Amino acid sequence: MQLFYSPDISENNTLFNFDKEESRHITKVLRKKIGDILHITNGKGSLFTAEIVNDNSKQCTIKIIKHESYVKKNYYIHLAVAPTKMNDRYEWFLEKATEIGIDEVTPIICDHSERKVVKIDRFEKILQSAMKQSLQTFLPQLNEPISFKDFIAQHFDGQKFIAHCEETERFNLKTKVLANQHVTILIGPEGDFSTEEISLAKKYHFDPVIMGNTRLRTETAAIVACHTIALLNN
Repeated sequence: MQLFYSPDISENNTLFNFDKEESRHITKVLRKKIGDILHITNGKGSLFTAEIVNDNSKQCTIKIIKHESYVKKNYYIHLAVAPTKMNDRYEWFLEKATEIGIDEVTPIICDHSERKVVKIDRFEKILQSAMKQSLQTFLPQLNEPISFKDFIAQHFDGQKFIAHCEETERFNLKTKVLANQHVTILIGPEGDFSTEEISLAKKYHFDPVIMGNTRLRTETAAIVACHTIALLNN
């Protein structure tokens, strides 16, 4: 099955018009014609089966013939990950985490962050593409970049962790995380969190954790954290 994405389609639609860019992709690139069947999600848990009734490359129109609603899973993964020096590494993390089943991502700017400018629009497209490729109906929430201090001062439900490399008391994530929980995990930049950031996180009740016995890159640590929680819940 090939999955298309449009955030504006809803169960109230009987007919729906794709925008110019998606219409061209459907009719010119994929060569879809009148009568062809498409599967579309709005990224909010809905899956639509529809028939093309107008294959105009500027405004492709579909008729909804079936609508299915899906409920969110019984756990929630929120990763707050510092931007990596190379953008492609962060994009790789976003793609793979979406395939595994992440729910929310927040880029956090830390004391040791080498990159402090984030291309949110580009990241959003990566998430959309990964959602479609993995045939999911929920698009992960991507938040605007925020400073580490502002982020941890917010309220979070469930369990809270900070993964760092300092040789202080830490626990293995797989021994601390619980099933069916809302989990928030902080993943630092290439230079790790600063000592001050780690101390501050602990004051806000973030438990210090590791993901194994080796030092991991930022994007690898984020993937391992996401997979560890998903594996526990499946």
